[in-house]
Amino acid sequence: MAGKAVISLTTGLEDPEKVTVAFLVATAAAEEGRPTLVFLTKEAVRLATRGVAVGQACDGCPSLPSLVDRYRAAGGRMLVCPICFDARRLDAAGLIENAELGGTVPMWRWIGDAPATTFSY
Repeated sequence: MAGKAVISLTTGLEDPEKVTVAFLVATAAAEEGRPTLVFLTKEAVRLATRGVAVGQACDGCPSLPSLVDRYRAAGGRMLVCPICFDARRLDAAGLIENAELGGTVPMWRWIGDAPATTFSY
């Protein structure tokens, strides 16, 4: 089995190119068979709610909905910081299918003792 990948994303749609790059990296890892987790904090938590990850960051970039769909289809998961989520008064009932609320302890439990490749955006 390929090693795990963790992508930490703090930026939301205020920087759609950064979001696109993070999901390109995450999607590639998941599609290559790596267990992959995107850890969303700060404004990025909004991306885990229905109807938010929309648009296309640049001419020639894949659309955000297509990347999020490919990531989900490849088995990728999203862990959403509950402190950041609650601070924005978001509704957990609006989380997309492969997203769940969970902080740093669940993230470390998911990583476990095996090495993991990490990226931060």
